[in-house]
Amino acid sequence: MSEEFYRMKRLPPYVIAEVNAMRAAARAAGEDIIDLGMGNPDLPPPQHVIDKLVEVATKPDAHGYSASKGIPGLRRAQANYYARRFGVEVDPETEVVVTMGSKEGLASLATAITAPGDVVLAPNPSYPIHTFGFIIAGATIRSVPTTPDENYWRALDRAMAFTVPRPSVLVVGYPSNPTAETVDLAFYERLVAWAKQNQVWVLSDLAYSELYYDGNPTPSILQVKGAKDVAVEFTSLSKTYSMAGWRIGFAVGNQKLIAALTRVKSYLDYGAFTPIQAAACAALNGPQDIVQKNRELYHKRRDVLVESFSRAGWDIPSPRASMFAWAPLPPALKDMGSLEFSKQLLTEAKVAVAPGVGYGEDGEGFVRIALVENEQRLRQAARNVKRFLQSKGVNVAGQKAAG
Repeated sequence: MSEEFYRMKRLPPYVIAEVNAMRAAARAAGEDIIDLGMGNPDLPPPQHVIDKLVEVATKPDAHGYSASKGIPGLRRAQANYYARRFGVEVDPETEVVVTMGSKEGLASLATAITAPGDVVLAPNPSYPIHTFGFIIAGATIRSVPTTPDENYWRALDRAMAFTVPRPSVLVVGYPSNPTAETVDLAFYERLVAWAKQNQVWVLSDLAYSELYYDGNPTPSILQVKGAKDVAVEFTSLSKTYSMAGWRIGFAVGNQKLIAALTRVKSYLDYGAFTPIQAAACAALNGPQDIVQKNRELYHKRRDVLVESFSRAGWDIPSPRASMFAWAPLPPALKDMGSLEFSKQLLTEAKVAVAPGVGYGEDGEGFVRIALVENEQRLRQAARNVKRFLQSKGVNVAGQKAAG
């Protein structure tokens, strides 16, 4: 009997989990850790959403198996969201499926459309499921850059010219997790044309669709004419409505891909708990003031983080979208590497961040900082960071005291 399982051999130790375990141990020991590592919203959902959950949960017939592809009302609600937000018409019967968060949806679709040996193009650095969902399914990953510049397009063309077998799937995710990079509609127009020319499916992760700043709304790939011929898009209620633990997401787009995902899910699950799906309908169909409120709150936290950390001696580029900042290591500590830097920052400054190498080898030299603590805590983190940098001999002379 073999104790070496095939898929386990293809999964390296989860780097980010190492820091998470250290954070949990420190908190268990009573230490006050400012957690900027995991993108876990600290805000509650709207009250009317919670009320709907409670209301439906009190009904005797609400506790049986639900619908794997999502209840009809929720699929219609998502179709209505695409119509009002992006001006895109989708059929809730054939072009929408409810997922247990976008992470599960991406992994299930990978299972549905991937054969062992297939080659998938995935960004590096990127959210781990963008690569490991396909690795678990037996695929081989060829990395492409995250930054959407001309080098990105050259990398795509090289991959198609020199990879055997030819790649069949491309994963994109903007606003990017972890880098917070964004694209405009012209990028998606070029991408759809490229995908059609090269006969490649495009899977777009739009989990941060509503967390955009500086007046530049995030586009959807499905806004491009003909995009549904090649693309499917994943969205989530996690960040938009502060419903991360509810695990409600969606896949929308190409009918063949949606049908494949629906078929696989029919074998794997019976859908989310019906009261949660009903409450998700209330989120999408009800008052939308929380969307703007959350956007403004994360925007202000972004500004506080960038300003206070800069005064502490650590310059961080200001993200244009998402709930993350992608921060290069302080130059004097760059040789430490992102994992060791994250460990020491946690141990000595009591600030948790996510090491960039956990998002792919091209993430080395960076850490991801999540905007999931309030402004007071962010300023406290900056003060701790300043003392940490000074203890390492980093020259922060001339910087004003943070906070």
